[in-house]
Amino acid sequence: MDFYGNKKSLLSLMTDTENNNEFQQQKSPNINHLRIQTHRDITITRQPPQDDVNNVQFSSPRTSTSENTTTTMFPMMSSPTHPCPDSPWTLSSISPPPNPSPSLLYHCIASLHRHEGNIYAIAASKGLVFTGSNSTRIRVWKQPDCMDKGYLKASSGEVRAILAYSNTLFSTHKDHKIRIWNFTVSDTFKSKKVGTLPRKSSFLLFPRGNQQNPKHKENVSCMAYYHSEGLLYTGSHDRTVKAWRVSDRKCVDSFLAHEDNINSMLVNQDDGCLFTSSSDGSVKIWRRVYTEDSHTLTMTLKFQPSPVNALALSSSFNHCFLYSGSSDGMINFWEKERLCYRFNHGGFLQGHRFAVLCLATVGNLVFSGSEDTTIRVWRREEGSCYHECLAVLDGHRGPVRCLAACLQMEKVVLGFLVYSASLDQTFKVWRIKILSEDNDEKMCLEYDATISSSGREGRVKVRDYDMSPVLSPSWVEKKLQGTYFH
Repeated sequence: MDFYGNKKSLLSLMTDTENNNEFQQQKSPNINHLRIQTHRDITITRQPPQDDVNNVQFSSPRTSTSENTTTTMFPMMSSPTHPCPDSPWTLSSISPPPNPSPSLLYHCIASLHRHEGNIYAIAASKGLVFTGSNSTRIRVWKQPDCMDKGYLKASSGEVRAILAYSNTLFSTHKDHKIRIWNFTVSDTFKSKKVGTLPRKSSFLLFPRGNQQNPKHKENVSCMAYYHSEGLLYTGSHDRTVKAWRVSDRKCVDSFLAHEDNINSMLVNQDDGCLFTSSSDGSVKIWRRVYTEDSHTLTMTLKFQPSPVNALALSSSFNHCFLYSGSSDGMINFWEKERLCYRFNHGGFLQGHRFAVLCLATVGNLVFSGSEDTTIRVWRREEGSCYHECLAVLDGHRGPVRCLAACLQMEKVVLGFLVYSASLDQTFKVWRIKILSEDNDEKMCLEYDATISSSGREGRVKVRDYDMSPVLSPSWVEKKLQGTYFH
């Protein structure tokens, strides 16, 4: 992976570390407040790492809290346990935050460590969380405490992507096929595989005159589902996009979309537009031609040659924003023009030191996971392109590979559950609290700081890494071998 700008290469950073046999602790200087083309001072607290870098066990993960926190809002777990006797996962203990106080912003409420293999995908639906890994089993966890509810077992492993909608789950596998599952949520978890894409002899179902094989030739890296039409889109490292009609499991369209691997895709549920991103550095917007069951390219968004790894869409009132995370550490965003399909570049969010690997949005909040091991929480001001970095979640010791987020209402407190998986082989659950202030429709985030109702004034105290993040030795070894995403 290439890194651009003035950022220090993670590879060179780890090479220096290997030569010195330990990371050098440096005092983090004051940095500017992270805003769009605006600089403000920000106070940073820095805590020394709790774990020795040479220790590959993660039984006591670090917590990300303010100096003043509370223990009554979050259930604490006891000593590390296995979710079930034959499970390859360990449920780690969470240390109670110090200095109880009602000003808590966020806290890691659960942490699971997988002993072997990476976690590639996360999806949440119906009070459940699904995780896909190297295994043939898709694990099912109960929200938010991550109690083991069982698993879905396929004949092929390496689950690279998971998508959940209502009581249906889609998963992609090493054999380049897509499985469709139905599940029910009750006292016990029950599931059933209802189909596979492409189904047997599906080449007979292709439109006449199209002789292409509907099966992807390489890994299926991403999916998107258009609810109203029942269309499932799949993107692959073979650079193609395929559209599947779920009702009869028929491939209705297949086209070459990019010049390199397709890394992410999503659908705007309001108008059916498909967005795809690729390692070729571009984001493309496609429209479906309904009379022909085909798709046409309407716009290409490209600002730098850096690979685009993740996409997210955020809609509120009459505004629609598209976010893209790339390998140069930037998050570019575009705002959709009203009454047309055109997107105009609005700016970029800068804060991550290495590649942005995943994005998630809920309302006007944006969550970004990075190769620098951190998760950043951004807030967009309603009715404008103004963004603000509210917090940095730093509990992982490897690149944050995937994210999922959902809303959690608790009386007058607006809360979120954020699920993250890292190449340090851990899966974490974060609870984030946002308090409403004086009947103002704007949300106020309290993090050991005072912020005015406009969201522009005040100072936010966050924790951040210096230029030497603490990485797990297993991740360092994979990075040096060039196999960190495989």
